Amino acid sequence: MRVEIWSDIACPWCYIGKARFEKALAGFAHRDQVEVVHRSFELDPGRAKGDTVQVLDMLARKYGRTPEEARFMEANVAANAHAEGLGYRTEGRDHGSTFDIHRLLHLAAARGRQDELLGLAYRANFAEERSVFDPQVLVELAVAAGLDAGEARAVLADPDAYAEEVRADEREASELGANAVPFFVFDRRYGISGGQPAEVFAQALEQTWKDRPPAFVGDAGAAACDTDGSCEVPRPGGTV
Repeated sequence: MRVEIWSDIACPWCYIGKARFEKALAGFAHRDQVEVVHRSFELDPGRAKGDTVQVLDMLARKYGRTPEEARFMEANVAANAHAEGLGYRTEGRDHGSTFDIHRLLHLAAARGRQDELLGLAYRANFAEERSVFDPQVLVELAVAAGLDAGEARAVLADPDAYAEEVRADEREASELGANAVPFFVFDRRYGISGGQPAEVFAQALEQTWKDRPPAFVGDAGAAACDTDGSCEVPRPGGTV
């Protein structure tokens, strides 16, 4: 079974949703047969690289709220994060372009370290006093995730590196009708939008597993008849 997750580092519900999904996956009997693939989605694709603002200021402007209302919104999200055992800072966080982070996550995927880097990036962005919009911080996170520092720097220095992979993920999200994240797709059969409770993800895992096509049983090389009517004749001992 494959679960694809479209998300953005700037999205707090992606951070919380990841934890809730992982809680459901940990309790799933067939968890070792589930492949999790993280896909790219930018919440602010038009923001220029290096154009960073404080999250509270961004929220106030984006939603037409007062600073106090923006703080209340963040406090509500923080309460949900804390309920999942996640750290969450409501003040002093940056908001900026996440395109470079997504490109680096594709490098991590190619090296089998995507989930590790994603988890570290979420923690740095939401729980720690570190800006994921600083290239040096991104390199440090990449190294902590098991990537080579030189390779990570090379990707960040080349704006074309993994750019098409990011754009392809975003086009696919649009084709699937996803206009918000997190967005979870189970075996291309079922979709779940938002950081739902762990119980919802658990139900989706069970239902998707139940609805899988029947697995092939037997020896694919056993004697059989072709569409033209010719048949192989088994020899003694089971060989053809």
